[in-house]
Amino acid sequence: MTRLRHASVVAGLLVALAAAVLAALALGSVRIPPGQVLDALTGRAGPSPYRTIVLDVRLPRVLLGAVVGAGLAVVGAVLQALVRNRLADPFLLGISSGASAGAVFVLVLGGGAGIVGGVTTTVALPAGAFAGALLALVLVYALARRGGTMTGSRLVLAGVAVSYILSALTTLLLVLAGRPEQFQEALFWSLGGLGSARWDSLVLPAAVLALGIGALLTLSRPLDLLLVGEEGATVLGLDTARFRAAVFVLASLVTAVMVAASGAVGFIGLMVPHAARMAVGAPHRRLLPVAALGGALALVLADLAARTVAAPQDIPVGVLTALTGGPFFLWLMRRRADGATV
Repeated sequence: MTRLRHASVVAGLLVALAAAVLAALALGSVRIPPGQVLDALTGRAGPSPYRTIVLDVRLPRVLLGAVVGAGLAVVGAVLQALVRNRLADPFLLGISSGASAGAVFVLVLGGGAGIVGGVTTTVALPAGAFAGALLALVLVYALARRGGTMTGSRLVLAGVAVSYILSALTTLLLVLAGRPEQFQEALFWSLGGLGSARWDSLVLPAAVLALGIGALLTLSRPLDLLLVGEEGATVLGLDTARFRAAVFVLASLVTAVMVAASGAVGFIGLMVPHAARMAVGAPHRRLLPVAALGGALALVLADLAARTVAAPQDIPVGVLTALTGGPFFLWLMRRRADGATV
């Protein structure tokens, strides 16, 4: 691929993302004229209900969607390289479910401190999500290695099993909490939603995304080496076991922070990396930035649909991504069964 084509793809995604952000700010249960949106963004608008809706309600939500979508897509691309299986993503490997279980556990023990605001959200919730994600990763890794050599297919199957178990555990925790209002709020959050976004809830996800992408870009060459196979990467000087363990921990951290901010949004990390590879190829130095932009665009559009399809009711965005991601997963499995490369 030429640099010109790569630059064209990046530029196209940036333009599409900017257009999607403007559409997401203008559309919803209350429609705001584009001129009013631009005035609010540029500071030309005086105090008004439109300005409040754009700057205090919709803009934090849209930016959080972009950050979470970018993080999940990048993690999905990296996990697919680590396990050499294009069916892998944070949701299917159980990392998202583990993060959800850890966050809900903290939430229930917090005595109803709430999803938004306070120490529960800023410190304990992301910490609980990270602990749950890491525990899920350890369980999946142990199950995949048990009874034989670990393969990408065994890792995905173990991830699906652990994901179901942890999802059931999350529901059990909510039921045993005995507080109906907390159950409804946390259940909506666990299905994936951006309705709780505020400016202060953007800081941690954005910082972790920037640091995570920066770290993963420096690891582009080792990630590329994994594409040639275990033996080939080892011959070329890569300690595959230690490298995988370190990157798995980094992927768990990024996933946990994203899940703590938005709930478990599935399949973004599965679908977007495939589209990015078709656009720019497999080398990770080109792939990761395109995956990040594609993930941001995908989740901003999905959240826009979630807010407008049944307006004024807000559909959990994780429901919409699952409705599109499930058939996509089945299509990938069929291509693999037919011997196609995915």
